[in-house]
Amino acid sequence: MSGQCARYKRSFETRFLLLNEHFERLLRCLDLEAAAESDAVAGMSRRLTGSAAELSGCSLVGLAIRDETTGFGGRVVVTLGKRDRRLELPWTRLNAGTPVIVSEETAAADEVWRGIVTQRNRATITVALAESPEPVADRPTFRLDLSSDEISRQRQRDALRKAMAAERGPLAVLKHCLLGEESPVFGTPKAWTRLSALDDSQRDAVTHALAAESVAIIHGPPGTGKTTTVVELIRQAVRRGERVLACAPSNLAVDNLLERLLAGGERVIRLGHPARVLPELREHTLDVLVETHSDLKLAREWTSEAWSLRRQASKYKRTAPPPGERRNLRAEAKQLLDDARRLESRLVAHLLDSATVVCATLTGLNAELLGDRVFDLVVIDEAAQATEPTCWIPLLRARRLVLAGDHCQLPPTVLSHAARKENFHVSLMERLHGLCGAAISRRLTKQYRMHEQIMQFSSDEFYESSLIAADAVRQHRLADLPHVTPCPLTQAALKFYDTAGSSCDEQAETEGSSRENPGEAAFVAQHVAALLAAGVAAAEIAVITPYAAQARRLRELISNEAVEIDTVDGFQGREKEAVVISLVRSNPQGELGFLTDTRRMNVALTRARRSLTVFGDSSTLANHEFYVRLLEYFENQEAYGTVWELDEAAT
Repeated sequence: MSGQCARYKRSFETRFLLLNEHFERLLRCLDLEAAAESDAVAGMSRRLTGSAAELSGCSLVGLAIRDETTGFGGRVVVTLGKRDRRLELPWTRLNAGTPVIVSEETAAADEVWRGIVTQRNRATITVALAESPEPVADRPTFRLDLSSDEISRQRQRDALRKAMAAERGPLAVLKHCLLGEESPVFGTPKAWTRLSALDDSQRDAVTHALAAESVAIIHGPPGTGKTTTVVELIRQAVRRGERVLACAPSNLAVDNLLERLLAGGERVIRLGHPARVLPELREHTLDVLVETHSDLKLAREWTSEAWSLRRQASKYKRTAPPPGERRNLRAEAKQLLDDARRLESRLVAHLLDSATVVCATLTGLNAELLGDRVFDLVVIDEAAQATEPTCWIPLLRARRLVLAGDHCQLPPTVLSHAARKENFHVSLMERLHGLCGAAISRRLTKQYRMHEQIMQFSSDEFYESSLIAADAVRQHRLADLPHVTPCPLTQAALKFYDTAGSSCDEQAETEGSSRENPGEAAFVAQHVAALLAAGVAAAEIAVITPYAAQARRLRELISNEAVEIDTVDGFQGREKEAVVISLVRSNPQGELGFLTDTRRMNVALTRARRSLTVFGDSSTLANHEFYVRLLEYFENQEAYGTVWELDEAAT
């Protein structure tokens, strides 16, 4: 072997090992995360009982079936509430789309039923099951527990292994680009005609993404119209004759894309369990489209006839049947079942091929369903919230990739400390942005949500002061709403209420590991009452906090069900006219816990449209530079006060 060939071989082997090392790390982190998740679910729910289980947020106990119906392709839909109808459901992590296990509390048997939460309100929770629960007790009570989703994790493992092995084709090209071996290439931008109103930064982002030969990033800070931009990109790609796969980590984000694409007149189909899709969009899911298609009726008739023939072949008769009759009946039944399956498969293929855009969650892509289909463009929205392995599932089918999101907001949730040490919480989008910077990314800069005062701190702190408030929102306030009474409370866009010196001390909850601050919660409830009294609609108000225990306490103090109360993580991607934040932490040691995650605070501070109010202890917050700057900002905006001023603000 010549020296040149030997050097090439060593270089190839080195590159191969480096590529493998990246995927091996991700596979290792997946296993670490699976173990951590299993321990968390077991430790916080199955091993706990009663109120302790519910405080974990992973369980609901003492439930009775309120209603049972059929729906979603023959699935059973069960509505449960507390046995004592006077009781509301406590705060819980079991939201729409969450996989759960239903079990009978008093039964000795280990029989459980797996399902998906379809909706929840303060009194009831609805779950879609494959079969109806069959309790043992006369007046049974049931328990719901968070369930892990091993199917999605296996899909991630399979995707990583396929990506690791790819040596040619679109996947290999993308792999080398995404791992920094090759620089992203952009062609000459082609002219295109806007299908919706876009500002300059949005138009530039679409042009940039359309010119990408392999991968591009759309960076969308809060309120900058990222979804509008992503939908425009998808529609432009369709106009060019491309087939598009549009994905996101959460069902809600996928539904948001689906709704906007349907409004634009696109031929879109939604993959995934119908129970995880918003009710008004379920008719566009593949399951429902197949179930309601006229061709399926024939397939069902063939299936029914096949089972009838099988029963006939197995039926005992006093006289022996003619030779070969049973065999012929079984053969005929098998043929009917095969024909029914082929008809259903052709129907699925027809529906998928007739759509120009397919929408799905990252882990909701079923390889058996999609076959060998490859898409000209794969778009991943909210990409900064997804762990990297989930992104490789749609990447197996991509010729080009566009990632959209904001790595300055909450990163993917990772439970395993060991996996975090190996940077498992760093999303593909964040890693790629760090690798390529401005060459691959375009930032949206005009924001359409927040009053300028609410926006500015986040703009300065996270986005190099690049955000500009649109004229329509720059100075809008609660007092501008026709049903709101003008007063100091509704005319101010920004306020910080300092609880220092007011005996608002944090405490650990009685059971569980979260924290609460009863005194601060009482002040927050007083402020919300003042907003309601000034005419602000309850549905226009949100109260958010980093701590689940504080969210539970606030729900006890604020009786109006229309006021939304949630953790910061649960409110990402949402917005309200008025947002009240309870920071909770108040201790002599200056410990801040969750608050040290400044990206979490970026989410909290950018949910409000017209009014942002923050409650916190300045003496505790001042132990972190980020909060020192935040307090200085409130002071500079003449928006700093103490909780003793609450009564004055409302008059």
